[in-house]
Amino acid sequence: MTDLSAFPIATRWPASHPDRIQLYSFPTPNGVKVSIALEELGLPYEAHAVNIGKDESWTPEFLSLNPNGKIPAMIDPDGPGGKPIGLFESGAILLYLTDKTGRLIPADPARRYETIQWVFFQMASIGPMFGQVGFFHKFAGREIADKRPLARYRDESRRLIGVLETRLTGRNWIMDDDYTIADISMLGWVRNLIGFYEARELVGFDDFSHVAAWLERGLARPAVQRGLNIPARR
Repeated sequence: MTDLSAFPIATRWPASHPDRIQLYSFPTPNGVKVSIALEELGLPYEAHAVNIGKDESWTPEFLSLNPNGKIPAMIDPDGPGGKPIGLFESGAILLYLTDKTGRLIPADPARRYETIQWVFFQMASIGPMFGQVGFFHKFAGREIADKRPLARYRDESRRLIGVLETRLTGRNWIMDDDYTIADISMLGWVRNLIGFYEARELVGFDDFSHVAAWLERGLARPAVQRGLNIPARR
């Protein structure tokens, strides 16, 4: 049997199937990226709910694997050389999974790097900006009288959606006909922006028909629908 005792996180969230990939996450836009990828790839895995509403990502056990204190984190008991590997940061995990399987990313080196740049675009731009819109539009930030921060993040989010709109003009997916981790990295964020964050009208989302069609195509994928609710909230 696979021994995960070297990972303190496995003591707080014990594995029922230690031979499978262990996912420690919560169904947020960052969290569901990895569950969607795992569902798309069909890799055996076990999902553990790390309840961010109860600050479980700041416990010593979680921080031992992810010092940044953010979901998700992952252990692959069958890592490089057959040895277990622990990983944090969703973008790095997505790249690891593509390297492990040779799927969800083009084989051609130039197109591979093009895909990676769009994953980084999500991590450096889409995620942080949309998250700030959520804070200032829906959560505690909405009580701040000075609306300049909200306007700044609204305008920047709209600009970023415009970048996606230009890229998706004449394309089914970010990488033309290839559905990749670039799409997976962004689907949950765009969905949250107009759904959970209730910012559809705020950012003028209906002006971006190509992004809307892309989102609809992505959400229609069975693996995406499953991954959006993994791990189940508790």
